[in-house]
Amino acid sequence: MTQVETTRVVEPSRFDRRSVDKFDARRNELADAALVTLGELGYARTSLREIAQKTTFSHGVLHYYFRDKIELITFCVRRYKATCVTRYDAVIAGAGTAAALADDFAEALVTTMREDFALHRLWYDLRSQSTFEDILRPTVAELDAQLEAMIWRVVQRYAALAGGRPVVSTLVAYATFDGLFENCLVRHIGGDAGAAGELRTGARWLIGTLVRPA
Repeated sequence: MTQVETTRVVEPSRFDRRSVDKFDARRNELADAALVTLGELGYARTSLREIAQKTTFSHGVLHYYFRDKIELITFCVRRYKATCVTRYDAVIAGAGTAAALADDFAEALVTTMREDFALHRLWYDLRSQSTFEDILRPTVAELDAQLEAMIWRVVQRYAALAGGRPVVSTLVAYATFDGLFENCLVRHIGGDAGAAGELRTGARWLIGTLVRPA
């Protein structure tokens, strides 16, 4: 009688997935802790050792999960912006009129400027550094494209509610809002009490100028 050998099929992907998820969770934890220091010191003044000194994580742990400062910073900014680019979707979905959308969008910009100013400052710092360091450009270009698409969704929804159409390109719409936001952010960080009001008023006015009757 011939003995038939059976082979038990093991699903390595199940265990690999568990390891990957654990690794990713740890990276996210480290990134969240590092963001505070990065937001305070900026790109040029921050090193993995500096971050280790200001968090509960050792330099060795940081270096195990991130090759260098650039990988950590780009990971942090990507992680934050992934949330940022979708935060206005609720504003778009909840607005019943063009005026309400303009008000809610302007208020959302003011809120994030006040609450997340250090992270926005880090983003602008990273984007500026990308003009000098080639390795940063792909990440910055990708995030800029996501932010541009976010602004365009707002403009298109406003146009639909107003019964009109956008009269500028997606790039022009994004660059205009981005310029307003960055300028007000710099003033806010500098202690200008009127920066929030300027951003709120400017955003309401600006979105209306980008749309014309159909």
